[in-house]
Amino acid sequence: MPQETRLVFPGLNHFDPDYRYRFEVRLQRSHSPEGVIMGTSKGTRQLFNKVGHFDLSMGGENFRVSAYQSAERLESTLFIPFRDATSGKESYAAARYLDLDVEHDDEYVVDFNYAYNPYCAYSDGYVCPLPPQENWLKIAVKAGERKLHG
Repeated sequence: MPQETRLVFPGLNHFDPDYRYRFEVRLQRSHSPEGVIMGTSKGTRQLFNKVGHFDLSMGGENFRVSAYQSAERLESTLFIPFRDATSGKESYAAARYLDLDVEHDDEYVVDFNYAYNPYCAYSDGYVCPLPPQENWLKIAVKAGERKLHG
């Protein structure tokens, strides 16, 4: 971030922590991970492997998020890009992300309070993968990072 921008940067905005958005859940692993091409904020494409999904429930609503790993880089994390009913209103329009350290027993804590905006939310100089439609959630995830302004 350029020095002149840092001087006026207001800081990040977050929803208040809410433990309803924290789930202890097992990864439903794909038997044969499929390649998924994700579009990016720059109109390019990146290849990921869909590792599996998490089945979650909140307030009587069931929903699913898929987890990926880059097929282009060696990574030891699961990547969950998502959009939800707050996207473009209270949170960044394109996406928010969750990263989870790989657990070899497939037991995870999926905590949306740690959802963050991709770098492209702050600068056009970054290339950010956009979530596949299967990770466009109908529910409002009022946890994690909000959009920078407004």
